[in-house]
Formats: sequence, C-alpha cells, structure tokens
Amino acid sequence: MNKYKSIPLFLSLSSSHSNHTTRTKFPNSSSFSPNQNFPRFKDRAKMECVFGLVGNGFAIIAADTSAVNSILVHKTNEDKIMKLDSHKLLGASGEAGDRVQFTEFVQKNVSLYQFRNGIPLTTAAAANFTRGELATALRKNPYSVNIILAGFDQDTGPSLYFIDYIATLHKVDKAAFGYGSYFALSMMDRHYRSDMSVDEAIKLVDDCIVEIRTRLVVAPPNFVIKIVDKDGAREFAWRESIKDQAVADANAAAVSASA
Repeated sequence: MNKYKSIPLFLSLSSSHSNHTTRTKFPNSSSFSPNQNFPRFKDRAKMECVFGLVGNGFAIIAADTSAVNSILVHKTNEDKIMKLDSHKLLGASGEAGDRVQFTEFVQKNVSLYQFRNGIPLTTAAAANFTRGELATALRKNPYSVNIILAGFDQDTGPSLYFIDYIATLHKVDKAAFGYGSYFALSMMDRHYRSDMSVDEAIKLVDDCIVEIRTRLVVAPPNFVIKIVDKDGAREFAWRESIKDQAVADANAAAVSASA
C-alpha cells in the first residue's frame, strides 16, 4: 500500500496565501445577483484602468499603478500586470486582496501544470482555467477581480482574452476595464488595426493614456506597459507623471552612491 497521498491536480486556495490581504467576504446566496453579492466592487473596480490590444505578432497590456481605497491613494507604483509564464501576461483590476490572491493562485497553477507535464498551458487553456475558477467561486465566495490575459503561442500567435468578475470569457482584439475604458475603447475603436506594428501600438497606448489623464476627473497618474511576443513576456515601459517619494529618494540615493 502506497503510504504517500496523491497530490491534487491543482493547488487549493483554502490553504494558500493565508498571510495575504484579507479577501472581501460575501454572503452565500442561492440566487446570484452581481449587485447584491459584490457590494462596493462596481465603483472601486472602475477607479482602476486596465486595457490591452493585439497587434501583428504581439499583444500589449497597460494598467494604472495606483493603489487606492475610497478617497485615499496609498501608492502609485503598484504593478497590476503579472507575468504568468514566459509567454503570458495577466492584467487585473479589483479589490486588492482578491486581485493579489487570485492572480498568484492562477500563476502558481500554470507553473504547476508545466512542472508536472513538461509543457506549458496554451493561452486559451490558461484563460479557460482562470474562467473556470472564477465560475466555481461565483456562488460561494466570489472574487472581485476583472482580468485581461494576453499570450503568445507558437502555433496560433498572439491572443487576448477578456474575463470579468462574473466569469464571462471572450477572445478579443482589444479590451479595457474601469472608468478609463470609456476613453481607451473609444480611441482603440477609432485607431486600432489588426496589422499594427509595435511602434504604432505603443503610440495608440500612449494616446489612450493621454486621453484618460486629460478627460477623467479621477485619472490615475502612472501606467505600466508590458508586451508579449515570440521573444517572451516583458516590461516595455512606465508612463509616470508622478513618483512615490520613497522611489524618488531611493533613485537619488542610488545615483549619489554610484557617483
């Protein structure tokens, strides 16, 4: 008799991340209603801005870097775009505890699958796994998180998936969440082309950021842009109008120390 217990296919959320930010708790309900089961989430999630698009051989995700609660800004250098593996990016918005816990849960399971099977999940498989976990939790203790997942596969090329907090999944060419989506989607509807080069796509992303900063009264000041293509997923640039004082002091100290 084998004395070792079999390991479940996927990691369990019940025993992991116990030291993370406390998740938002919702009452169980036999009849699901987004407005009932997600108090405050609708407005809080809209304060953030995440958007992405697919170009010719690549996909880009941009996200604001503000960590806010009510009328307070706690930091302006929060990276909300996670690198799932070498060729996948996951941009998320929502309650801080849910966003951090759920995105790390997805990341570890994607790594676990590759470790056990020797091959990575495709972008479509990762998107469907993410959607399945959101759907499973939907009527129990739902996650207040919206997701844009981008990836590059050798067979199918770049792809972008829209996954919202009620487990809706769509493969799209462009997507956005938050109040900034009103302006980002308008700009992309007008200027987006499926055959865009990297330079053209970055210019469109910058135009979206400028439009958000100009026209949105609660516009976040800083954004991070990441790209995934045949060479892998990587950070492309930060668009900063302000910096945390701690970051500025650290940079100044590093410069003076190297001088």
